[in-house]
Parts: sequence; structure tokens; C-alpha cells
Amino acid sequence: MKWTSDRLDQLELAARNGRRVVLVRRGTEYVVVARKVGSVGGRDALTALLPMTGEEVVFRLDDIESLHVLES
Repeated sequence: MKWTSDRLDQLELAARNGRRVVLVRRGTEYVVVARKVGSVGGRDALTALLPMTGEEVVFRLDDIESLHVLES
């Protein structure tokens, strides 16, 4: 997935507002609540909450194959 500035802005806004996003990483689809966008190990990453377990998961942006922000 190519990360444009508009796409990053959309993801950052989703994290600020605690919105749900659907993303695909390594062929697996995740529906998560975006928490924050930042840097982990020198790479841009999304920290998100898995609603079913309450677990926080870090997704490196360059590992994400597709992303869609859900409307409320």
C-alpha cells in the first residue's frame, strides 16, 4: 500500500477520534480501534485496540496491505 499524505492524515484523524479501521496485514483482515500513529523501532506504526480481547497491537505501516476507516 502506498502511503500518501492524505491517507496518513485520514489514519491520524481516525486515531485521534478512536475510530474503527479495517486493515489487511499478511493476508489477514483485522477490525481494530485506532489509538495512535507514531514510530516504533524507527518505523511508522499504528497502535490499535482489538475490541474482542482488549489487547493493544502494533501494526507497522509498511506491513499494511490495505486500510479502510469505518464511519461511525
